[in-house]
Amino acid sequence: MTATFIAGARIVDPASRTDAVGGVLIENGVIVDIGAKAKAPAGAAVIDGAGKTLIPGLVDMRVVIGEPGAEHKETLKSAGRAAAAGGVTTMVVMPNTDPVIDDVSLVDFIKRRGEARAGVRVLPSAALTKHLDGELMTEIGLLAEAGAVLFSNGDRPIVDSRVLRRALAYSSAFGALIAHRPEDPFLATGGVAHESALAGRMGLAGVPAAAERIYAERDCALAEITGGRLLLDMLSSAQALGPLRRAKEAGVRVHASVSIHHLTLNELELNDYRTFAKFSPPLRSEDDRQALIAGLRDGLIDVIVSGHDPRPPEEKRLPFDEAAFGASALETLLPAALGLYHAGDVPLMDVIAAMTSRPADLLGLDQGRLAKGAPADMVLIDLDAPFKFDAEKMLSKCRNTPFDGRLMQGRVVRTLVGGETVFGG
Repeated sequence: MTATFIAGARIVDPASRTDAVGGVLIENGVIVDIGAKAKAPAGAAVIDGAGKTLIPGLVDMRVVIGEPGAEHKETLKSAGRAAAAGGVTTMVVMPNTDPVIDDVSLVDFIKRRGEARAGVRVLPSAALTKHLDGELMTEIGLLAEAGAVLFSNGDRPIVDSRVLRRALAYSSAFGALIAHRPEDPFLATGGVAHESALAGRMGLAGVPAAAERIYAERDCALAEITGGRLLLDMLSSAQALGPLRRAKEAGVRVHASVSIHHLTLNELELNDYRTFAKFSPPLRSEDDRQALIAGLRDGLIDVIVSGHDPRPPEEKRLPFDEAAFGASALETLLPAALGLYHAGDVPLMDVIAAMTSRPADLLGLDQGRLAKGAPADMVLIDLDAPFKFDAEKMLSKCRNTPFDGRLMQGRVVRTLVGGETVFGG
């Protein structure tokens, strides 16, 4: 294969804490040289990176698609196109498909179909319990051997503490990562918004932040007594950060993710009953958002995810109580996250780390870094380019997003996977 050389780019690599101008030489899908002294060999294809910033390809740990079973929402092919446009080179597909990914054959199906159609790397997660019903634990060892990179019950919390305890204990033998969304379903049932004065004035049933804190306390305790690896998935409230901090300080193997929506938006987005801002967990107060930003800045929160969950118009253009939760987010993850840097809330290195090296480390992946021998998955961005986000130009099948019409800064210029350009150029 012809060598590719990216010249004169600002290289930002959180894994090595590098922030310097240099070049990157790619051969056979792998980085073979990088830095100020890297040179283009004769005959290499040269990409001019002057004035641009080169970062590792994003690793998105929470992507919901419709394939199999609901291809009208999203397919691996359409999700792959959207991911590439957003700088996401690796996406972890959630198990809540139809049928649920709770069998070795379905893990293999996602791997093979993703490799053939997506254009980016697709990694399957597997269901933590059969049919996501929260009762019977899946064959975690066999599913991990087949290629499942984490285990999740999707948006359905496991109510029976004995089941989650057994799963954490059993998974510890394989070093498997258990992702669980902490939310007391008895307190959350029927809720469509953050429980607050605003929701009360709008006549919307609320989900209290305590629902998240209660289950975060429980889940951290179970991780402590089992020694399992736990990811508190998609935290949304300040109240959940206390249990997380105490567990980490005690040496518990617990980590946390937060969606880009909860870092950049708050409950005021629900004014005028905007269903495109209806999420589970719900957007919460500005104080909660600021606490999550502080947690990310301090390293308490490990990972930023897109929470990509596309919904067609017939599921969103409904009265607020009836509309579905979720939004298309693969294409907004990076520019929205860069907004945290441009606003001075979080240093650029830490913003990028939460979407590259940190998720890669949690999943045991070689990607997520710019180093000799690493896969040549990378994104060239114009860090300061301003633009207005236009939902009509999205590549996802469903174009529901709360960021439509929003001014953003930081545009993807080119995305490479294994050294091959999959977007831009």
